[in-house]
Amino acid sequence: MPRFSIIVPSHGVAGRLSQALDSVLAQSFDDLELIPVCDAPGSPAADVAGEHAERDPRVTPVHSPPSAGLSGARNAGMRAASGTYLLFLDGDDLLLPGALAALDARLGKTGDVDVLYFEHERTPWWEGAPSKPATALLAAAPGGAFAPADAPRITGVPLPAWSAAYRRSFVTEHRLAFPDGHFTDLGWGGLTALAAERVAVLRQVLVRHRLRRQGSRLNLPGEHQRELLDQVDLVLTRAAEQGPAAERARALFDQLFATVLKTASRPERLPSGHRAFFRRAHRLYRRHRPAGYRVPAGSLGVQHRLLAAGAYTAFCALRTANRSAARAAERVPRPRRLRTRLHYRAQLRRPIDPRLAVYCAYWGRGYACSPAAIHAKARELAPHIRSVFLVEAGQKHAVPADVDHVVIGSRRYWEVLARAKYLVNNANFAEGVVKRPGSVHVQTQHGTPLKTMGVDQSTYPVVAAQSGSFAKLLGRVDRWDFNLSSNRHSTQMWERAFPGSYEALEYGYPRNDVYYTATAQDVARVRRELGVPEGRTAVLYAPTHRDHHTGFEPGLDLEAFCAAAGEDVVVLLRAHYFYDRGRAAADSRIIDVTAHRSSEDVCLAADALITDYSSIMFDYANLDRPIVVYADDWEVYRETRGVYFDLMAEPPGPVARTPEELARVFRDGTYAGPEARALRAAFRERFCQFDDGRAAERVVRRVLLGEPPEALPPVLPLAERVPAPAAVTLARS
Repeated sequence: MPRFSIIVPSHGVAGRLSQALDSVLAQSFDDLELIPVCDAPGSPAADVAGEHAERDPRVTPVHSPPSAGLSGARNAGMRAASGTYLLFLDGDDLLLPGALAALDARLGKTGDVDVLYFEHERTPWWEGAPSKPATALLAAAPGGAFAPADAPRITGVPLPAWSAAYRRSFVTEHRLAFPDGHFTDLGWGGLTALAAERVAVLRQVLVRHRLRRQGSRLNLPGEHQRELLDQVDLVLTRAAEQGPAAERARALFDQLFATVLKTASRPERLPSGHRAFFRRAHRLYRRHRPAGYRVPAGSLGVQHRLLAAGAYTAFCALRTANRSAARAAERVPRPRRLRTRLHYRAQLRRPIDPRLAVYCAYWGRGYACSPAAIHAKARELAPHIRSVFLVEAGQKHAVPADVDHVVIGSRRYWEVLARAKYLVNNANFAEGVVKRPGSVHVQTQHGTPLKTMGVDQSTYPVVAAQSGSFAKLLGRVDRWDFNLSSNRHSTQMWERAFPGSYEALEYGYPRNDVYYTATAQDVARVRRELGVPEGRTAVLYAPTHRDHHTGFEPGLDLEAFCAAAGEDVVVLLRAHYFYDRGRAAADSRIIDVTAHRSSEDVCLAADALITDYSSIMFDYANLDRPIVVYADDWEVYRETRGVYFDLMAEPPGPVARTPEELARVFRDGTYAGPEARALRAAFRERFCQFDDGRAAERVVRRVLLGEPPEALPPVLPLAERVPAPAAVTLARS
């Protein structure tokens, strides 16, 4: 029997779940079992939990349907637990180093108490100092184990479930469970505190609660706010049955109705039925008010009296007066914003055009990437949708003649942005673009993240200094309704890097569809367009951008590589899209394809890929052609930019650290040998998860045609996909 069972509900937090689980498994005290509770087999969270279970036998995942909510997940975890003590951890929180050792040491001194309360810290998701909400409460408790009546303010109600350890036999004996519905911590805390006979405290922070950017779900407006009164009624009814000491009953009543009044004072949390909420709260107040109860002093006491009297109109008047006073105290002068795009503002007053879609790729660099792929599929499947592509003035030539387009910044540009129902982008629309109610923003992304993205860049000074305002970035993220993903890794990293309320669409990247739909004739055509000599092995060299460099630096002597790699090799040089071209080369075997509109065409033309840390490797892997990683500065890149996983440990093919090693793997053929194929197969299994040639179709059917998810084409298993053929058949020895 393990000392501790740690139960971790994981629904909706897959992006940070691995960090939560790792914080438990890294504890110096290892007599534990870890029980992640996942919503369904095959979900992102279940995949994370399963990977941890494969690595550590102490991990035992269990499942609970999302419909069961947080309470159902925790109860499922308790049923599977076998430890002496139960602990709960939210899936995006952390158990701090040394926490279990400190907990075990404290229990060694206090003996087997029913409940041991401990300190936690609430950490702002972005910036600001963490707070310790339980400090004052725990400071007033006796030093050793004590009966709850000896410290009536510690009833469990002010503390969340993950701020205490519970003796499992105590929970079983009293048949305790998390009550259904929202505010389950409130009900659980009250019920366990009423049942406990011997408790203790530990005045040490053991859990770091990481506040979500969107705030607590319990603070959101909706009908679930009524469930607060269900939990209050449940706890106070149990208290009436058990008849606790008068002082303890008063403390419990105080704490519960402080929560009720906080909600009653915020009518925005109840879009409808606020009066009904107040009236029910009034009835509960009168029914459960302890004999001889004295209301608090000050404004809170006035609210108590008005609630006791059922004086709804007076309560609303007091609330309005308090808010007006608060606004007057906080009001500070602000500079006026000058609206320079008056035309745009006028267009925003017009109705949304339900048959207008606007597309943009790479900040207007042309007709490219997933927006272009979705646009093309929409013309086929949703011809009633009028589509417009946004481009910079100097990139009009990069748009096919039959594609309607507008120049960014023009009068028509602001018109279509204001009125479009659908807005599709692989980056972000301009800062001033307004997310109108009823519009649908689709973020397609433009790669799988190896390097840190979004707010995860904030801890890397070099890239953070070039990223602009993260607050403005998150304002743009708030416009997203859908965010595309090509694999579970991306789904989880996007959730971390771009926290928002969008829906993740695990449909694959539409731009990668062509890797499964292109024919041998298409490959031959592209090679002719790029100038690849017939019969030569075309090696694509695509290095990524270095944030610590000021311009494009190829990082490899391509002339020397060509000379060492063999006479039949030509190099297709494609610089990062930040650059308009690579560099001039005297060697005719080096073809600069940086300016070519389509990176997908370039990949189709290539028989093999050399890259460093560019996300092109994830897309190219769909073709199941050789990939070599040239990692001459991995340590520098990892430290300056930050990465999400160790590419050196999980590469898509051979890794070369020097030019000599790189040339050798091409000369001796190991770049296409059996070891390279095995590495590529594992890489494809992980990162080509949803790309099967029908991603654009799934997006169009779901977003533009409104078809339900279950009606969309399922993702074809990897083993059944047939990539576009390479022009040159490489050695298969």
